[in-house]
Amino acid sequence: MNTRDQSICLWLVPFFGALFLIGFGACPAFFLSLSPTMTAEEVAAFYRDHVATIRTTMILLNVIGIGFIPFFMVIVVQMMRMAVPSRAFAYSYLSAAASGATLFALADLAWLNAAARPERDPQLTMLLNDLGWFFLIAPVGFIITQNLCLALSIYMDARRKRVFPKWVGHFNVVTALLMGPGAFAIVYQKGPLAWNGFLSFWVRLASYGAYIAVMFFVARSAIKEQALEEKQALAVEVAIP
Repeated sequence: MNTRDQSICLWLVPFFGALFLIGFGACPAFFLSLSPTMTAEEVAAFYRDHVATIRTTMILLNVIGIGFIPFFMVIVVQMMRMAVPSRAFAYSYLSAAASGATLFALADLAWLNAAARPERDPQLTMLLNDLGWFFLIAPVGFIITQNLCLALSIYMDARRKRVFPKWVGHFNVVTALLMGPGAFAIVYQKGPLAWNGFLSFWVRLASYGAYIAVMFFVARSAIKEQALEEKQALAVEVAIP
């Protein structure tokens, strides 16, 4: 089996990661200044004052949102190589990844909608802004499911040499736990659990970034190991008369 397609999907990560940094840097005020405690008039004024940069940022993030799906599919393919009783965890990881990308797209569309008509009723602008933030921060279940399914697959992998090292399973469990506080963003408007709070936003953002980076290198090693195994298996087949 040729692993070139997996390598292509994997190396899309640095490209889309760079686009994300550009998008974040294009309008940092959007992510750093919009607070749950702002009034409808303040939110509407923010959108009016930054309408061009918000639109540019959201269009860019709309492209990025689907860009990491090929990376997650590489992980799914590697999970298929594991010696586990069934493919249930791999399929669950696949479904959770696709659902998470959909929620990211919904958040982006909510913000784009709010910026599309900055002259509309401030209450509607605030509603769309709230929806965007809740779509982005609160539904942590999909990410937690991804991480726990991968961790369980790693722990149950009966191969002599696991596809992913056991410490990657521990890393996924820790990442899942760090994502949990975001679920409370719909309840709190101040403090670390608000959508812009330390736990819900900054810890989540840092954890997700670390997850992408670590899994990139782990997946790259797994692809190389897969290519080596298949090369050795082919050599054995050729050697057998």
